Amino acid sequence: MKKSGILNPQLSRVIAETGHKDLLVVTDAGLPIPQEIERVDLSLVAGKPAFLDVLKEVIKELAVEKIILAEETEKISPHMYREIVSLFPGIPIETMPHVDFKKKTKEAKAAIRSGEFTPYANVILVAGVVY
Repeated sequence: MKKSGILNPQLSRVIAETGHKDLLVVTDAGLPIPQEIERVDLSLVAGKPAFLDVLKEVIKELAVEKIILAEETEKISPHMYREIVSLFPGIPIETMPHVDFKKKTKEAKAAIRSGEFTPYANVILVAGVVY
């Protein structure tokens, strides 16, 4: 039995298989996930697990070189925007309109759905390297 880190076997595998420049999406409960990418659905009930809890655990195990956010996040969910950005000091942040963000998710290796009900609580992680 695994005793630490991410215990969900699908999520653990997805992170382990993610290579440099691959995209992983961490989403709220409402973001449409394209059929052509893998879906790791962690949602249980409204708000659980929280988006930030999922994101914090993912980035403990994944090297991230850049993040991508929808432009609308800062205006519509400013608290969430600040929380997300605070987790990535020194990491470049790209923003794009939400409609383009949704299109960009089609390029992702997988999407990890949380139970978050905060609008625009979504981020695309661009995988980095550890050296």
